[in-house]
Amino acid sequence: MNKEDELLKKCSYVVISSYRRKVLETLEKDVKIPTKISIESGVGIKHVSNVLTDLKEHNLIVCINEDAHKGRLYRLTDEGQEVLSMITKMDW
Repeated sequence: MNKEDELLKKCSYVVISSYRRKVLETLEKDVKIPTKISIESGVGIKHVSNVLTDLKEHNLIVCINEDAHKGRLYRLTDEGQEVLSMITKMDW
């Protein structure tokens, strides 16, 4: 499977969940903590935590300070940025 096919699979994975999409869109331009992601995306904090774990497992986001118990900072990976860009272009 080529790289574009892998990205399309990840696009599909993101768009089947409005929560995943909202969290990715919230992280598009900035590094944020989960509370800020929850407020800006309108997704409850418990759901945000679950979504962050899922997106991290799919290499779409990364936690910059994994060892912190509070105030963890999340940002998109390069692949996450590509996926979000494809979703936006294709208007899924």
